[in-house]
Amino acid sequence: MKIAIIGAGNLGLSIAKGILHSNGATTMYLTKRNTESIKDFEKYGNVTVTSNNQEAVKNSDILVFAVQPGHFASILEETKDLLTEKHVVISTITGFGIDKIEEIIGKDKFIIRSMPNTAISVGKSMTCICSNELGKKRVDLAKAIFNRMGHTLEIPEEQMQAATVICASGIAFWMRLIRATTQGAIQLGFDAKEAQELAMHTCNGAASLLIESGSHPEEEIDRVTTPKGCTIEGLNEMEHQGLSSSLIRGIVASFEKISQIRKG
Repeated sequence: MKIAIIGAGNLGLSIAKGILHSNGATTMYLTKRNTESIKDFEKYGNVTVTSNNQEAVKNSDILVFAVQPGHFASILEETKDLLTEKHVVISTITGFGIDKIEEIIGKDKFIIRSMPNTAISVGKSMTCICSNELGKKRVDLAKAIFNRMGHTLEIPEEQMQAATVICASGIAFWMRLIRATTQGAIQLGFDAKEAQELAMHTCNGAASLLIESGSHPEEEIDRVTTPKGCTIEGLNEMEHQGLSSSLIRGIVASFEKISQIRKG
């Protein structure tokens, strides 16, 4: 596949790394205003680094846009006349709806919105996908690309803002939980490196248990809680201090913020 990543910032580079590490592209173009910081990607051999978005569009079939929301419309305007029936437009832009994209490039284009997270760089992204009517014919293609770098779920567009909070912002939420567990382990006597190792691998194991078994989280909790035991004591204290409530309130606060961005 001939892929262009338009906007090689943090997310764009994460997507590029995921695709390259899974051998998912025959050629790849990476675009950025200042290309100096991404020149190293040319070592892959099949990667071209450029500041010219038009060049990237001309030489690619699949266009992944990962630019700042404020720049997206102008870049679409700049490249729309180069789009052909072969192009698949994949947007990762928060708050920029399919209707807005169609207003600029037309409804006769394959348009897909995707919301991956930065774990895509290590092949563990949770990526949500939706499309316009024509784009439904290319959803399987988009899923095939992102499934090489994690897991995908097709959802209605009206759920994309919520998915952004759960999956993209969710990386930061889980990092904070791992960090808190690390700090607790340090307080119990482990050094910082050991504490983080314990926290992150336990977190990975918990997620893997649910993925592999299909269990509900409470089922797995029941397996490790015993009457009057230390696990239930800790869980109850966390709930008394508002653990679940704080998480839910934080998620809702993030959703309210992204809703404001969408209206703006």
